[in-house]
Amino acid sequence: MQEKKNKDKTLKETSVDIDESTYAEERVYEVGYLFVPTISEEELPLNYGNLKELISSFDGQIISDDMPRMINLAYPMLKVVANVRSKFNTGYFGWVKFEMDTQKVLELKKKLDLSPNIIRFLIIKTVKENTIATKRFAYRDVAHKKVLPKAEGEVPTENTEINKEEIDKEIDAMVAV
Repeated sequence: MQEKKNKDKTLKETSVDIDESTYAEERVYEVGYLFVPTISEEELPLNYGNLKELISSFDGQIISDDMPRMINLAYPMLKVVANVRSKFNTGYFGWVKFEMDTQKVLELKKKLDLSPNIIRFLIIKTVKENTIATKRFAYRDVAHKKVLPKAEGEVPTENTEINKEEIDKEIDAMVAV
């Protein structure tokens, strides 16, 4: 009986150790952000570098990123800095994918909230693999032009002119039914 209690105690202790290690594990995150459009083109790489440096300061390893570029916003966004409310219709959009300890992400969020150069940001959990969608426009054009294969025994027909009177008669016959 005593041995059973000791075994149970050891099992509980090991399960607690496992749980603590899972909380300290690193996960992959992605932060999408909008820089204010008042930043000049010359200062943009500096602000971009500061953001990456901030992530690195919290022991984050950067996996991939994209240089911010100017975009038109879907709707005006407000940002209050030093008791001044500013309204923005454009912004520099960029993203950084990184790996970081789960507990340090909250600290990173607090620092980003205080940044006067970021209009908005979003931190999401993601995967390490490349998840950038490819453009499908060319594929759609090809799909519309695809020729369907002929059924067996079907005789190929030539394109003939369509008589408008015959079409009108066919439509009247369908409507009458």
